Amino acid sequence: MLTLKQLNYALAVEKTLHFKKAAEVCNVSQSALSTAINELERQLGVMIFERNNKQVLVTDEGLPILAKAKQIKIEVDELMQLTRANKAPLSQPMTFGVIPTIGPYLLPKVLPEIRKQHPGFKLKIVEDQSHVLVDKLRSGEIDAAILAMPYAIDGLMRFDFWQEDFYWITHKDEGSDTQQEISSDELEVEKLMLLKDGHCLKDHALAACSLQSRQQNSDFDSTSLYTLIQMVAGRLGTTLVPQMALAPLINNQSELRAVHLNEPGPHRVISLVIRPNYVRANEITLIKRLFTDTLNA
Repeated sequence: MLTLKQLNYALAVEKTLHFKKAAEVCNVSQSALSTAINELERQLGVMIFERNNKQVLVTDEGLPILAKAKQIKIEVDELMQLTRANKAPLSQPMTFGVIPTIGPYLLPKVLPEIRKQHPGFKLKIVEDQSHVLVDKLRSGEIDAAILAMPYAIDGLMRFDFWQEDFYWITHKDEGSDTQQEISSDELEVEKLMLLKDGHCLKDHALAACSLQSRQQNSDFDSTSLYTLIQMVAGRLGTTLVPQMALAPLINNQSELRAVHLNEPGPHRVISLVIRPNYVRANEITLIKRLFTDTLNA
């Protein structure tokens, strides 16, 4: 008879492509994991993995089996959570994913309020780029993802809790001290520094300025808004940051100015994203309301 343990072991091997590492993830010996995988393959009559002393590969026959195993794991996890549905809200742990351009600016505001209102709630945070978090969400590794929209989340549900515009950050010695607004046509694109490709904030900033086909400053390849701000302070260029990050990034930078980007907004929307059949959706709604109230306080 197939067991959940066998399926979990197989999914660990798929993720690590290494039997020893998979055994460490599952907290079992390598021989125990190998025996379970061999028994699973024998019962199914299919080789799920091709392995030798140097590498592990998923076979073509193994791909649909592992895809089904992921679905089974999610459904079993949700079945277990159903037994907790009648307990007090937020009495059970959750794992949220958050992107780097949101986490450092949102979490210090909302986590203290969560702890205040629900002191027993345990929330684990995983920070990564949007595409990684969407994959983790689909596979059941996280309960929800905090993402910036627009972003492709086909088949998933979103709960919007914040919307904001971008601000142009420049050195105070450049331009007019009285300038309150700037349009995309007024930006010197050759001086504009944005995050490296792969960060959705860059895509949102380009879309807000209609700059997809124009070339911004490519001398720097940063993964951090803080680094971009330091570059602006060093008079190496200008950048765009979202409203949520404005105060934490420039409040202690007296040499910088922030000017509102005068383009149709909101320039990005922040959402909690979950699987459509997630059994704790009512608690996500509660958290979404708490986020909104805290940010608007």
